[in-house]
Amino acid sequence: MKNVLYVLLAVVFFACTSQSTEQAEATKTTVQRTVETVEWAEDAIIYEVNIRQFTPEGTFTAFKPHIARLKDLGVDILWIMPIHPIGEKNRKGTLGSYYSVKNYKGVNPDFGTLDDFKTLVEEAHLNGMYVIIDWVANHTAWDHDWINENPDWYAKDSLGNMYYPADWTDVCQLNYDNEELHEGMIDALEYWVEEADIDGYRCDVAGMVPTKFWNKARIALDEIKPVFMLAEDEHTYDLMNSAFDMNYAWHMHHIMNQIAKGEESVKELVHYYERYDTIFPKSVYRMNFITNHDENSWNGTVFERLGDGVKTFAVMSYTIPGMPLIYTGQEAGNSKRLEFFEKDEVDWSNEEYVPFYKSLAELKKENEVFWNGASGGDMEILELSDTNVFAFKRVNADDEAVVLLNLSGDEKSIVLPEGMAGAYKDFFTDETFILNAGEKISLAPWDYKVLF
Repeated sequence: MKNVLYVLLAVVFFACTSQSTEQAEATKTTVQRTVETVEWAEDAIIYEVNIRQFTPEGTFTAFKPHIARLKDLGVDILWIMPIHPIGEKNRKGTLGSYYSVKNYKGVNPDFGTLDDFKTLVEEAHLNGMYVIIDWVANHTAWDHDWINENPDWYAKDSLGNMYYPADWTDVCQLNYDNEELHEGMIDALEYWVEEADIDGYRCDVAGMVPTKFWNKARIALDEIKPVFMLAEDEHTYDLMNSAFDMNYAWHMHHIMNQIAKGEESVKELVHYYERYDTIFPKSVYRMNFITNHDENSWNGTVFERLGDGVKTFAVMSYTIPGMPLIYTGQEAGNSKRLEFFEKDEVDWSNEEYVPFYKSLAELKKENEVFWNGASGGDMEILELSDTNVFAFKRVNADDEAVVLLNLSGDEKSIVLPEGMAGAYKDFFTDETFILNAGEKISLAPWDYKVLF
C-alpha cells in the first residue's frame, strides 16, 4: 500500500545511515527463528497478480486461463492483491483503493464471486502452484460494518474521533490495544484458509500492526495448515521470529534505483550485506524486486527507474539471496504506470521478455546455490577495483556459481581476483572460460554473466 508516512520514515532512515549507524546495526541481536518455512517455498518464485488490470474483464474467471502460462514462466506462488469489497465512503478515484477493505469475508463483486475465487485457487493447486492473498490488518474502509458494530476496535484522537493513518483518507485506523479486535481479525484470517484453501498471506504495512497480534495469528493459521507469510516490512525485526517467513528487501530495491541513476556504487551493496547479514539469518527469506504495484504506479516503470539496466537488475534479483518477485506485466515489458484507482489494463502484446524470465526461472530452480533462505548457497562478495561491477560467488556443499554484473552504461575492464580462478561456462551464452587470477576481462555496458 502507498504509505506516505512509511515512505517518509524510510527516507529518514536511509538519509541518517552512517558508519556509526551501521556499526550500531551490527551489534543488534540476530533474528531468532522459531517457525519453519514450508518446504515448497525453498526454490519458489512469487508473482503479484493485479486482478483489476490483468485482463479486459478484470475478473477471477478471466485471469484463470493465465495460470498455466505463469506456471510455464516458472512461477510458484501467486500473490493476489486484495480481493475484498472496496469501501465507497471517502473512496479515492472511480474504483477506489484495493487496500480500503469494506468486508474481510467478502469478495469484490467487480472481480467475481466466492466460488469464482475458489475455482481460481483450485486451478492454481492443480498446476502445482500456491496462492496467498493480500491482507490489510491496520485499517478498514470507513463503511466497514465494524465501524458501527465494534467502534471500540478503532483508534480515537483526543476528541474521541476516529481518524485515518498518514494521508489515507479513505481508511480508518484500527486499535490493537483492544484484544477483541485480535480475535475478530484472526477469525477473518482463518476464514480464507478454511473456506478457500489459500496458502498464506501477504500482509500490508505489517510493521504498523503489533507483532503480538501477528504471532497469535500465525499459530492459529498453522493449526489449520502450514502457511507462508510475507510481511510488507523490513525494519520491524521481531516480525521475523515467529510470525513471518519473508519480508521486503526495500533497501536493496532503493540501492538498485540509486545505482541506475549513478547516485550510488557497488560499495553501497557491500554495506547493505554487512548490515543486514548481521540482523537476518539465512532462514529469513528476503523478497527481491525491481517493481511492484506501489513502485510502478507511484515511482515509475522499471524503464523509468532502471533505464537500460532492467535485465541486469532482474538477473541480480534472481541470483542474490532471497526470493524474486514478478509484478503483473513485468514479463511483458510493461512500460506504463498503471492507474491505481481506475481501470488500466496491461498490454500483453510484447513477448520479448518472456524467454528472459523463463531462463531466469530455469537458472534458479536448477541450481540450488540460488534457492531461497537456508536452502541456498552462501554468498561471498568478490572485491574488484571497479566500483561499478558487482561480483559475487554463491557456494553450497555441491555447487558453486560466480555472478558478474556491470551496473553501468559504460564498458568495463576488470582484473580477476583470486576467488574467480577456474574453468567456467556462462549460463546465458554457453560460452566457456578459463579464468586466471590477475587476468583482465571486459564487460559490455549493463553486461551480466552467471558462471558455473
